Amino acid sequence: MVSARAPWPELTVNLSDLVSVLRSIICHMRTLSLSGLILGVVFTAFTVACDVGTGEMQNLTRSVELDKADSVDVELAMGAGELSVTGGAAKLMEAGFHFNVPSWEPLVDYQGGVRGNLRVRQPNSAAAFGHTENRWDLRLNDRVPIDLTARLGAGEATLVLGTLNLRSLEIHEGAGELRLDLRGTPKQSYDVRINGGVGRARIQVPRSAGVFATATGGIGSINIEGLQKRGDTWYNPDHEKDPIAIHLDVKGGVGEINVSAE
Repeated sequence: MVSARAPWPELTVNLSDLVSVLRSIICHMRTLSLSGLILGVVFTAFTVACDVGTGEMQNLTRSVELDKADSVDVELAMGAGELSVTGGAAKLMEAGFHFNVPSWEPLVDYQGGVRGNLRVRQPNSAAAFGHTENRWDLRLNDRVPIDLTARLGAGEATLVLGTLNLRSLEIHEGAGELRLDLRGTPKQSYDVRINGGVGRARIQVPRSAGVFATATGGIGSINIEGLQKRGDTWYNPDHEKDPIAIHLDVKGGVGEINVSAE
């Protein structure tokens, strides 16, 4: 004899409630160390692709005038897309933004003073379905001393910064590819800190300048070429006594990081 099964109860799921719950879980996951990094990056596509559709392509230009600031803190925060940063701007910043999701329009804010503060960020609420495009092309001034921080989400970033008057550089990788080119003649000594994400990074430093590099941790590989190793530090032996030097600290994530002196 086969007993009859009770029917499954009907389950109704509200998509917006589900999205809210999953986002809350992801935010809590990001407080963990390595597991937070992996899970946070894996779910980046979900957190930026849930709410609205794409629209027409928009092409905007923004600029920030030079003032009398002795130095400027520059912070770039991009959730998803392609980022390009170079020098050569006549103003403090000259930028072009190209995107097809209205809520992804970047926010540009500058606060002047003895030490200026420039922030360019993608709104946290940005989300979209479909084929999305988001590209930032930024040029920064080569003369003003700059402390630059870049917080990257999912996508590609190309930073060609060898002409800038850098005081410090900090990069937090997300998921994707990073190319960092520091080749050139540094105007002063500065520190570079890179926190690896999920993906691949290529870092080029000048062979003609003092360079000291340390690299630790992560799941994946860290490869260094063109520098000699002494203890835990790689250095450029031909310029070890130079008064100006780049101090590079790389912390690996999940993927491959290549550093080369060229």
